[in-house]
Amino acid sequence: MNKYIKIVVATLLILGGLYMMFFTRSLGWGIVVFLLAALPIFLFFKNENILLAFWQLRKQDMVKASKFLNNIKDYKTELHKNQYGYYHYLQGLVLAQDHPTKVEPFMKKALEYGLNMKHDRAMATLNLAAGAISKGKKQEGQRLLDEAKRLDSAGMMTDQIKMLKDQLKMPTMQKHMHNPNMRNRGKFF
Repeated sequence: MNKYIKIVVATLLILGGLYMMFFTRSLGWGIVVFLLAALPIFLFFKNENILLAFWQLRKQDMVKASKFLNNIKDYKTELHKNQYGYYHYLQGLVLAQDHPTKVEPFMKKALEYGLNMKHDRAMATLNLAAGAISKGKKQEGQRLLDEAKRLDSAGMMTDQIKMLKDQLKMPTMQKHMHNPNMRNRGKFF
């Protein structure tokens, strides 16, 4: 649903509530309708599909979270500017389970648009660090890990950060390097 339709609905509810309170003398119902106008105003700033996707992610149901995110056809017309980052962040989290290589552009866009919570920014930078480490970019991975550690003030991701730092310490095997003696190895020696 377009975000401006919600404002129109809220305006109609406010006007209906005022009409009921002052012209029909139904003060109770007028107040109820007037207070119901808060719901579309709230949903203007916090999209219902994103809220439901967060709920499904919390329950670890990636399929339903993806379904709710797919309900958003054009995020620029349906979401408020503050939620562009969270839309891309959730898309990245949903894809992280099945396609970890496709997560990086979504997390970059999420950080570009902005995330309000520190732990969300920490998770996005942690995913970017994991992508950089898997591509063999150790310096960029180390820089992103340090930034993720700085953003993780609550200490919720210390295990993941430690695991990625251990991965950084491991030597990387390059594709063109191999044991030259393996070519001469026969069947019995």
